[in-house]
Amino acid sequence: MAAEAKHFKYVILGGGVAAGYAAREFGSQGVKPGELAIISKEPVAPYERPALSKGYLFPQNAARLPGFHTCVGTGGDRLLPQWYSHKGIELILSTEIVKADLASKTLTTAAGATFTYDTLLIATGSSVIKLTDFGVQGAESNNILYLRDIADADKLVAAMQAKKDGKAVVVGGGYIGLELGAALKINNFDVTMVYPEPWCMPRLFTAGIAHFYEGYYASKGIKIVKGTVASGFDADANGDVTAVKLKDGRVLEADIVIVGVGGRPLTGLFKGQVDEEKGGLKTDAFFETSVAGVYAIGDVAAFPMKLYNEQRRVEHVDHARKSAEQAVKAIKAKESGESVAEYDYLPYFYSRSFDVAWQFYGDNVGDDVLFGDNDPASAKPKFGSYWVKDGKVVGVFLEGGSAEENQAIAKVARAQPPVADVEALKKEGLEFAAKV
Repeated sequence: MAAEAKHFKYVILGGGVAAGYAAREFGSQGVKPGELAIISKEPVAPYERPALSKGYLFPQNAARLPGFHTCVGTGGDRLLPQWYSHKGIELILSTEIVKADLASKTLTTAAGATFTYDTLLIATGSSVIKLTDFGVQGAESNNILYLRDIADADKLVAAMQAKKDGKAVVVGGGYIGLELGAALKINNFDVTMVYPEPWCMPRLFTAGIAHFYEGYYASKGIKIVKGTVASGFDADANGDVTAVKLKDGRVLEADIVIVGVGGRPLTGLFKGQVDEEKGGLKTDAFFETSVAGVYAIGDVAAFPMKLYNEQRRVEHVDHARKSAEQAVKAIKAKESGESVAEYDYLPYFYSRSFDVAWQFYGDNVGDDVLFGDNDPASAKPKFGSYWVKDGKVVGVFLEGGSAEENQAIAKVARAQPPVADVEALKKEGLEFAAKV
């Protein structure tokens, strides 16, 4: 006889950033002991994922848990495991759900245990795309690493210690590639980055923006190989990777390979049960899906972006935090017959590596207008870009901005001020943002 299903009023499925911020919001809205459970594959309470590609890899004073549990990423309190137990929130860790039946409100674990719920928050996030998914020759060799969770970060730290001062190849020129390229260099590795695009971070950067970062990385001793991909790997008798074979015929020696070629939203459990869009689960402005009482937050949600009047999916920590808070506020308001304002999100992305840090707000569509000093050799580089569409500024990027300047560009992206003269905008640069 199967054990009886354990029932909760609310279940958060997933244990990442969104789960932590949702739990905090439930805590502040008031949740009775035993009402809420978080079910997570990970063995630890929710934590701030950006730390993994930054502070976790520092050679000195590296970040470690419990230092970066949510919600320290926004200056809030750290929610330690004790916080959850004190609130009567069940943390069901190291538990993989393999089946979700939304009609019967039942979740089934790999071990065959079942959980039922009244309200479900899907916060499953993304899985990392692996080279083994494409059958790349030799991709299963040791020390070909990915970074998605703390177990991955621990593997990377162990590999860096085992292959001290060795050669590292970073496959991919996006977020993870740029941040890990910097981290490996700081740890005294000989670093080469490889990516197929004509410049790094092509989904966001223009050629003018990328010119700075590629030059800056080169000045730090990082080698960059563009316009080709890894087509295979060589390994030694122990199965440890020794070389990366490139499609253009070149071969790069490697003691460690880090792959950052993107992620896929984890929506498979819900296929055919809810409406989907943009590769995610379609939600309304309160993050409720097409199934009543089922919400989707963070990476998996395709939600109405009010500012641009279209459904979008956003893979970034800022949206993971804010969508979690919005969904919980909406759930609690519905219960008390009240309403909350629709989610009105301004896209926000940022990154830090070495001594540089950039922020971007809005939409990178239309014509880009580069301003400022983007010379990688500058002592104090400060530059940015406006994106102008239909005569309005819709997006702004800024490297080296102060807190006030970053707030000013956020205002511009939100307000979408008209621009009469693009040449004048280029000359004005940040002054334009200061006036809005």
